[in-house]
Amino acid sequence: MTGEPEPDPRDAPSPVPAATTTAPPAPTRWPRALRPFRHREYRLLTASMAVSLVASGMWAVGLVWQVIALGGGPTDVSVVMTGLSTGLLVCVLFGGVAADRLPRRALLIMVETVRVATAVLVGLLAATGTLQVWHLAVIAFVLGAAEAFFFPAYTALLPTILPADELLAANGVEGTLRPAAQAALGPALAGLLIGAFAPSIALLGAGTLYGIALVVLLFMQPLPMPVSMSDPAEEKSSILGDLREGFRYMFSTGWFFATLAFATFLVFMLLGPIEVLLPFAVRDQTGSGASGYALVVGAYGVGAMAGSIVTSSLRMPRRYLTIMIMAWGLGSVPMAIIGYTSQVWVMAVALFVVGFAGGAAMVIWGTLLQRRVPSHLLGRVSSLDFFVSLALMPVSMAAAGPIGEAIGIPLTFLIAGIVPVGLAVIAIVGWRLPADELAHPLDPEPAST
Repeated sequence: MTGEPEPDPRDAPSPVPAATTTAPPAPTRWPRALRPFRHREYRLLTASMAVSLVASGMWAVGLVWQVIALGGGPTDVSVVMTGLSTGLLVCVLFGGVAADRLPRRALLIMVETVRVATAVLVGLLAATGTLQVWHLAVIAFVLGAAEAFFFPAYTALLPTILPADELLAANGVEGTLRPAAQAALGPALAGLLIGAFAPSIALLGAGTLYGIALVVLLFMQPLPMPVSMSDPAEEKSSILGDLREGFRYMFSTGWFFATLAFATFLVFMLLGPIEVLLPFAVRDQTGSGASGYALVVGAYGVGAMAGSIVTSSLRMPRRYLTIMIMAWGLGSVPMAIIGYTSQVWVMAVALFVVGFAGGAAMVIWGTLLQRRVPSHLLGRVSSLDFFVSLALMPVSMAAAGPIGEAIGIPLTFLIAGIVPVGLAVIAIVGWRLPADELAHPLDPEPAST
């Protein structure tokens, strides 16, 4: 995989589905970043996702403070978050196969239904005083298993309702909504509800919003079926055969394998400290509570939103692989500051920068998958993206609490900020990504406006 890249027919951009070839109003009437909103189904899909992301942000903050309200510490938070990540990891490959075999809108509806049920159940258990930490771990596993079907279905669904030249903008919209809703608005609402009432109220509020997201999905029209459903030859393949095909693509495609290898270790370095140790860093170093934690997490979300907006307003960069991976690597450096400051605003600024770099990189990555991966493999390949890059997610969650207690939160964040830079250089140089991106330009000509 470290040799000079050769042109690969599998890297050819996927053809635009027939359902999207009917030209909507002239694109000159719309700014580049807003062109996907010309399509009704995209507007409904995005509205549902926005509400669902707010709910997820409320759920995440409510879950952490519910553990703390039960008397739990960093290790207990690790147990619960490990349940969530394990459920996601165990089921995500099957989620990719399902996205290539089943109606993708139906999969999204299924996920929202499970989200409603789990959020309401946790809220009711907490309100009745019967909730325990092990309940949260089990329910988190179920929720993670359901969410494993969401991202492959969503990623594979976008190219069926949008033209190829609008995918960067659509990924920019998602990259903007996700931090704004999930990392800013959702946590802010949860912080208000927790401060005024209790964590259980925030969890019940999340369940209500998940229900609204579900209703919006029901208004979408039937969408084009995956190739595997419409082609009888594809229907003969087994689930294991589909999985093998996805793995073959991963191991034989250098740019994809290099990015996933890098992402695997990046997730291990960053996710545990942010999800498990950040609440305690805010509480112990700054003396703040849920509101301070929500502010810091919100700053991360605002930064990711800004990075997504900037990236989606531009053309795909010529050096898309190098820029994407270095954004992730260098963008992690401010993590080192978090463990050594007693000021909430300094933590917020640091995570704003981390969020900005990560948001920009994610917009490029999502578009890269949709442009270079063949359409009939997109569900499985996107699920492999989640599976491989999150393979160490449960380990990171489980290890963060004990490591933070053993070596201290400051040193843990320092290591998390420095190591990703070296990993980025190894990925770029080891797999000769600059040569690959030059051999496979995505936008060789400036887009007409």
